[in-house]
Amino acid sequence: MAVQQRRERERAERHLLIIRAARELAEAEGWGAVTTRRLSEAVEYSQPVLYSHFASRGAIVAAVAVEGFEELAAALRAARAGLADPAEALRALAGVYLGFARERPALYAAMFVHETDLEFGTEDSPAPLKAAFGEFAAVVGPLAAARGGDPETFAEVLWGALHGLAVLAAGRRLRPQHHDARVDLLIRQLTALPAGR
Repeated sequence: MAVQQRRERERAERHLLIIRAARELAEAEGWGAVTTRRLSEAVEYSQPVLYSHFASRGAIVAAVAVEGFEELAAALRAARAGLADPAEALRALAGVYLGFARERPALYAAMFVHETDLEFGTEDSPAPLKAAFGEFAAVVGPLAAARGGDPETFAEVLWGALHGLAVLAAGRRLRPQHHDARVDLLIRQLTALPAGR
């Protein structure tokens, strides 16, 4: 049994090594540079060994994305910890999300831009995706309740708005000096109660 355990541990280590190498290569040179040949050279394993871990390049991108969602969920959780005021919690969450996208563009691209076979918004979604979405839902839950709305729909709108800001900013399609004004406007819109409440 010890031999089998060692083999499983070595396989898990190789798996992580491949993911880390893909991230590093993507961060240094972009996702176009992430090929099985380049990864094989980086991890010093043959291409068949890579394919024994991942069926395709897309599967590697998906594995990197799942890792990214774990990191994003933890960062969002830490940002909103201890903040009871919905506007403050939203501002903290928005700042961390937009900072994550700006500081880790290759990882963000794996999570949100490149096509993967990851399922979003279903029972079969990987736990890290659910955890990241859960952080959004937790922040907007009180706002949705005050408006009689669905927290998940509020979370989707918030996430969609932040994603749009992140992608447009990365593409230099927005005026950089108005970043704070855009975030302030989004928070005011999401926290404003309808008339009569």
